[in-house]
Amino acid sequence: MSNNPLQQYFRQPKIYVSLPSQGVYNAPGMIQGDVNKIPVYGMTGMDEIMARTPDALLTGESTVKIIESCCPSIKNAWDLSSLDTELIFSAIRIATYGNKLGVSSTCQHCDHSNSYDIDLSFIIEHFSNCKFDNQVVLENLIVKIQPLTYKRKSEFAMKNFQLQQKLNQVDFMENEDEKRLKIVELFKEMGNIQNEIYIQCVESVEADNRVVTERPFITEWLLNCDRAVFDKIKEQIEKNQKLWSIPDFPAICEECKGEIKLRLDLDQSNFFVLA
Repeated sequence: MSNNPLQQYFRQPKIYVSLPSQGVYNAPGMIQGDVNKIPVYGMTGMDEIMARTPDALLTGESTVKIIESCCPSIKNAWDLSSLDTELIFSAIRIATYGNKLGVSSTCQHCDHSNSYDIDLSFIIEHFSNCKFDNQVVLENLIVKIQPLTYKRKSEFAMKNFQLQQKLNQVDFMENEDEKRLKIVELFKEMGNIQNEIYIQCVESVEADNRVVTERPFITEWLLNCDRAVFDKIKEQIEKNQKLWSIPDFPAICEECKGEIKLRLDLDQSNFFVLA
């Protein structure tokens, strides 16, 4: 087939970004080209249609397709490290609509509805300066921590969403004893999901001059180690999660002049999960 005479009018990269992970936590070959110069294109019309498809958004499928469309250097966005996703979401938004993002927020002090413009370049800068602490040193062990992939993160979000839906349905149960039992059961499931997240975040454990990477061995150890050991690992994982989240944006209510903290979530899949 001959070259398309319209090729010169195809979309071009709008910005270039450096992956915060430097590609370390992404599978070999998943990122093509220079991880410090990833080209980011604006969304196509088809991408925007996918971004409005509820079923595909809920599973994360639309988000993955949009990432791969706007960042062709990323060959399998499901396996993209969660260290890189928020920066990529910000970069795609900037490439498509520009640096400013309009948000609305109701003041918790006076209930006044405020409108603000947030500069997304601050998010790019934030993640560019983040450092991932991947090691927990215990008395006789060295535990290596790893971030979740976007696929794993989406799966856990979906499980939580489904449990929240079941929890909402409990209110319609008439028998109080059955209702209490169901609530206990659902909260136990939520706890199990959280523990599963901690288990997936452990990459390896070095013990007695041997590095253990086998998932069944790591899982069995985490389920049987002392609480103080588990808590130290949990603390490091949660510290990383907090650091690698989009920071709150301080703002002032135009009505009462009270301080407001704006929270952003640029992953459109979470619109349904968090609703």
